[in-house]
Amino acid sequence: MKQKSAFSTYRIVFIAVMAAIVCVVTFFRFPLLGSKVHLANAMCLLSGLLFGPVGGGLAAGLGSGLYDVLFGGYDIIQGLITFVSKFLMAAICAWIAGTHKGKLNHLRVVVAAVVGALSYVLLYMLKTFVYQRFVYGYPMETTWATMLSKLPASVINAAVGIVVSLVLFFAMSPALKKAGLLEKIEK
Repeated sequence: MKQKSAFSTYRIVFIAVMAAIVCVVTFFRFPLLGSKVHLANAMCLLSGLLFGPVGGGLAAGLGSGLYDVLFGGYDIIQGLITFVSKFLMAAICAWIAGTHKGKLNHLRVVVAAVVGALSYVLLYMLKTFVYQRFVYGYPMETTWATMLSKLPASVINAAVGIVVSLVLFFAMSPALKKAGLLEKIEK
């Protein structure tokens, strides 16, 4: 008897396409308050909502990590940190939403997007703290000032990500379900 794989061809293709979308969307950004605002976080949250914790995490992490390493000018360590933090953002969103289990509770999806986005803000602030304080060796005052300068743009990114991901998810999921694709990509 042939064993069923957790990753069907449909699922692999959809995850790869979403990773590419995450990577490409990151190009379209503008500077704001010491950071950059973009729609990559929205696509990461959408990945989690559509593909569940593992698939969504892979799409979000791979897309963002590849952007950082190939186009963002960061080293492989920074790319791995980005992979992990974006993976966790999408996975946390997916775990809370429960959409990968075939359930669709609108309030739960909204809460999931908010918690997923805020978890990324916390992870980004933690990374900023560690790099400023321990890698670069800046004094605490400078570290806190840097973190405070990045926080407004991070919160704006989170808010934009929440709104855009929810609009796209609630617009796309009925069409994907009607086309019979939703059950092929969920896990």
